[in-house]
Amino acid sequence: MRSKLKIGLAIGFIVFFQQFVKAQANQNQQFLQQVGVTDSLYSQILNESRTIYIQLPVSYNPDKDQKYPVVFILDGEIFLPTLSDVQNYYSGGFTPEMVLIGISNAKNRIRDLTTSTISTKYGMPFNDENGEADHFAEFFEKELIPFIENKYPVTNFRTLIGHSYGGLFAIYALIHHPNLFTNYLAIDPSLDWDDQKLLKEAQGLLATQTYENKSLFMSLGGQLHMQNSKITLDNVMQDTTEFTLFARSNIAFSNELRQNAKNGLSFEWKFYPRDLHGTIPFPSIMDGLISLFEWYQMENTDKINSFDTPKEELLSIIKYREKKLKDHFGYFEPPYPEELLNMSGYMNMEMEQLEKTKMYFELAIEYYPESANAFDSMAEYYETKGDLTNAVKYVTKAFELSGSDYYKKRIEGLKMRKSN
Repeated sequence: MRSKLKIGLAIGFIVFFQQFVKAQANQNQQFLQQVGVTDSLYSQILNESRTIYIQLPVSYNPDKDQKYPVVFILDGEIFLPTLSDVQNYYSGGFTPEMVLIGISNAKNRIRDLTTSTISTKYGMPFNDENGEADHFAEFFEKELIPFIENKYPVTNFRTLIGHSYGGLFAIYALIHHPNLFTNYLAIDPSLDWDDQKLLKEAQGLLATQTYENKSLFMSLGGQLHMQNSKITLDNVMQDTTEFTLFARSNIAFSNELRQNAKNGLSFEWKFYPRDLHGTIPFPSIMDGLISLFEWYQMENTDKINSFDTPKEELLSIIKYREKKLKDHFGYFEPPYPEELLNMSGYMNMEMEQLEKTKMYFELAIEYYPESANAFDSMAEYYETKGDLTNAVKYVTKAFELSGSDYYKKRIEGLKMRKSN
C-alpha cells in the first residue's frame, strides 16, 4: 500500500506543481501577444457553459469565402499558445493554414476526458467524478462541431490534440468515434486508466475497423519509472510493477497498432527520453503536426525553383499536387498560395520565359477566380507581349471584381496607349 501511496502522491504533486506554476504565470503575465479570442456555448448534453478559444489564420479575410481545416486542442487554456506558435513557424510549407480551437477543460476535466468509471486508483480511493468521455464525445459531435462550422470558416477536415487524460480521450475518439476526426495527436496518453480498459477494447476493434485516410501521432515521455533510472525503453516491458504501467500501456497500444497495420491507419510513435509528462506537449505538438501533415509538404521544390525546368513538367508537378491535396482533404484545395503563383509568374517574366509566365498567371486565375490581382497580373503579361486589347480585357475584369480606382485608371491608361 505504501508504494501505491507514493505513486499517487508523486503523480498528484507533479500535476499540482505544473498547474500552480502555470496559474501563477497567467496571473502575472504581461502579454506581448494575445492568442485566441474567447467564445462560449451552452451545452445541453453537459448541462453547462463551455469556454472555447478561437485562433484564425493570419491570412484570414472575412471578405473572402475561404475555409480552413480545423484543429481542436483539449486543455486549450494551457496549450493553444503552443499550438499557435508551432503553426506560426510551420504553416504553409509543412502544415496547411488552419483554424485553431482551444477547448477549456479547467472544470470537470477528469469527468469529461476519462473513458470508464473507477472508484479506486493504484489501490487508493478515487472520489473525483469520472468516466464521462461518451458524453463529451456526444458534446463534440452534436453541439461543438456544428457550432464551430456554423460560426467560423472551417471545413470538415478535423484534427484532435490531447495530452495525458486528453490523450486518453483522443485515443478513445479514434477507437469509438472514428468519423469525428481525420487526425489524432495523443500526447503521453493515460492508457493505464482503469487497468488498461481502453487498450483491451482496442485490441479487437483495431483488427476489424478500417482507418483509411486517418492518421495518429502518439508520444511517450522519458520518465518510464519514477523511482528507478535503470528502467529503460529496452527493459520496461519486462517490469511488472505499477510504477511502469503508464509507459507499458502506451507501448502496448503502439505495438497493437503496428500488428494491425492493414487497417489503413497512418501511424507514428515517438519516444522523448529527455522529456517529462509536463514538458512533452511542446515537442509532441511540433513533431506531431509535421507528421500528421507530411503529405502536405511541397514536393519537387528544386524543379519549381529552377528556370531550366520545362513548362510541361512544371504543370505536371502542380497538377499532381492539386490531386494529392484533394485526395487527402476530400475537397478541392489550391495546390499553391496565390502569392506564390503570382511571384513565380513575375520571376519568369523577368527571365523572359513568357510561356511559363502565362501558365502561372492562368493557374492563379483558375485557382483564385475572385482575385482582382490575378487578372491584373495576366493583363501585365499581355502588356509585355504588346497585346493591349487583351490587357484591357483582364484589367477590366480586375476592376469588376474589386471596384478599385487603381484598376479604373489602369484601364484608361491602356486605352490611351492603344489609341495612339
